[in-house]
Amino acid sequence: MDEFFYLVPLSLVLGIAGLGLFLWSLRNGQYQDLDGAAERILYDEDKPAS
Repeated sequence: MDEFFYLVPLSLVLGIAGLGLFLWSLRNGQYQDLDGAAERILYDEDKPAS
């Protein structure tokens, strides 16, 4: 039962930290261009080797 008093605050801290990191990534534009990376892979032209 003593472990319960350690695990609940630990899980709350980790959950709040994860939520904070997610909100930080939203504010910094990490999710703005979801299709760009997929299209760059398909349409990226290789440079010829010289």
